[in-house]
Amino acid sequence: MTLEVPVTTKKPVAYEIRGRVLVVSIDSPPVNALGLGVRQGLSEALDRLEEDQSLSAMLVVGAGANFIGGADIREFGKPRQAPFVRDICSRMETSSKLVVAAIRGAALGGGLEVALSAHYRLVVDGARLGLPEVLLGLLPGSGGTQRMPRLIGVSAALDLMLTGRHIGATEAVALGLADRHVSGADAVGSGVAYVEELLAQGARPRPTRDATAVRGDASDVEAISTARNEQRKRHPMLLSPHLIVDLVEATSQLPFDPAMEMELEKFQQCIDSPQRRGLIHAFFVERDTSKIPEATKGKPRDVNEVGVVGGGTMGAGIAIAALNAGLRVTLVERDEPALLRGLSNIEQVYAGLVAKGRMTKSDQNAVMARLAGFTDFAALGFADVVIEAAFEDMKVKKDVFGQLDQVCKPGAVLATNTSYLDIDEIAKATNRPEDVIGLHFFAPAYIMRLLEVVVPRQVHPDVVATAFSLARILKKVAVRAGVCDGFIGNRILSVYRRAADYMMEDGASPYEIDAAIRAFGYPMGPLQVSDLSGGDIGWATRKRQAQTRDPKQRYVRIADRIAEQGWFGQKTRRGWYLYPDGARKGVPDPDVLNIVDEERKRSGIVPRSFTSEEIQRRYLAAMVNEGANVVHEEIALRPLDVDAVFVHGFGFPRFRGGPMLYADMVGLPKILSDIEAYAKEDPQFWRPSPLLLRLVSEGRDFSSLNTRDA
Repeated sequence: MTLEVPVTTKKPVAYEIRGRVLVVSIDSPPVNALGLGVRQGLSEALDRLEEDQSLSAMLVVGAGANFIGGADIREFGKPRQAPFVRDICSRMETSSKLVVAAIRGAALGGGLEVALSAHYRLVVDGARLGLPEVLLGLLPGSGGTQRMPRLIGVSAALDLMLTGRHIGATEAVALGLADRHVSGADAVGSGVAYVEELLAQGARPRPTRDATAVRGDASDVEAISTARNEQRKRHPMLLSPHLIVDLVEATSQLPFDPAMEMELEKFQQCIDSPQRRGLIHAFFVERDTSKIPEATKGKPRDVNEVGVVGGGTMGAGIAIAALNAGLRVTLVERDEPALLRGLSNIEQVYAGLVAKGRMTKSDQNAVMARLAGFTDFAALGFADVVIEAAFEDMKVKKDVFGQLDQVCKPGAVLATNTSYLDIDEIAKATNRPEDVIGLHFFAPAYIMRLLEVVVPRQVHPDVVATAFSLARILKKVAVRAGVCDGFIGNRILSVYRRAADYMMEDGASPYEIDAAIRAFGYPMGPLQVSDLSGGDIGWATRKRQAQTRDPKQRYVRIADRIAEQGWFGQKTRRGWYLYPDGARKGVPDPDVLNIVDEERKRSGIVPRSFTSEEIQRRYLAAMVNEGANVVHEEIALRPLDVDAVFVHGFGFPRFRGGPMLYADMVGLPKILSDIEAYAKEDPQFWRPSPLLLRLVSEGRDFSSLNTRDA
């Protein structure tokens, strides 16, 4: 007989008794996060299990699409409230009655830690298991660092915790993370049947803390050593990965309870770290950039086929991004040789994936079957979105858009990949400016996640909505930008790069500047980036801007002098650095230092020394100040949009959250004080942003502008 217990929909955890089994269903949309209400409900369920003598087991399931999506990260940094997840996990694990978890959808972070505390685990199709805390600057804090290695071994546990990757049902069973995989999606029915089977077999509680996969032998020691060395090399400035390695090592050195105390101590260390704030901010920013005014004003148009004009590095990269998303792609080039080069550029990328074993030859053939190449613009007549990736010249762009206007179907979105040019001006080349938008990809376009969606004056809201929809299809982080020279990212880049040039002419060597910025957390310094992207690109921009440059503005000629030599970086084997024999890693060039010295003398400058901290402070102050201007002028909607651009497009260290959050953590008064001090040397360049001045006067920070009300 089944006794139905009344369920109130207001509670995030519901109970139902099926025979000897207490079915506990977590129903806290959207992902069943472990907020206070869920924790209280699980604690009450355990009370019921202990008190009701007619019950022999408890089954924990998730209502909706997920088991438990993880901790409620909105609670991080706030006063902790009992019951705590680690205590619930301990009660489950030490229960004298059987506890089983039936996992459908996501069991992530604290959700997987709950499942690990059950005595048995069943997974159904579509299950996703993982401990992704490292991606938020955290570590599993409710026993995950201790239970997972004991269950599946040191090496496998380190892999899951240090990458934060999710695994499916089949891999979970193969690793020993789950006991059974059941086809279908009925977690409740399959779970109850599994519990009854276990009870019929006389199965007893099986605490994970007693699992014996940690052996403490030579292979475990080697796995720990390898992981530690890899993290020192890959993430020298991050905290949580190194603490995770220490905690996994503790599984073979300490009994379970002392190791759990160590985990709690290390978890709190992560919570208190500014890295946690930075990484969680970056996590939310990826979602918040899609909150745009046009989202409520326009409906995305259907996108099934994409046209790309231009098969060079950028055009080929955009085509690959679209192909990877499963879209059909039509590539158009000016003539047959250029088209063949473009198609070859695309094919070589996929051939490389096949050679590395990351794609099969049949998969490559299937992808290439969705690609067609032509030299006639008429081939773009069926495309839903056409993305122009031609040479960065206004006349060229307008000519392309004039032709697109003639051949593209009504309702097709016409997009330009320009990095700097005025999209309102480009739109004038068509009779449908309402369909013209900017889609500024970052190279390589099939790898870099940032996509600046540049919104000109006459564009229709549904075109903007379509651009954001396409970004989701392409798995990009889309950021809305207004029209100005350089939009968000390149506009700010031009300013802080000038700050670097000034420091170089004043006495800092280019190699000291790069080293200081790497020490801040960037993977590369600004001059290394210039060599990677090509010094000719910036040179062309500076020449284009020369006619409108303020004559009062200080201008440093060092980069121009280097470009005039034909030293454009890696592609010419020489730029700011030397690249002997085509090496990817450059070495300092004495001739560059000679040019720097010559320019200092020409400008009458007596060089002075700069510390690494001084370089960082000036570089970041220029970046933050121009970021404030971009928000003040509504080129960016919010400070968080600036953060997204720099984390995803310019290598800003993710653990710092972005330049605007970094400024908040340093303190806006301190940033303003630095700018005002530098203004005594150069008042033309160091002009405090009106927004920065206002926020400091009001005692507010940039984050206060990220809310919907702001």
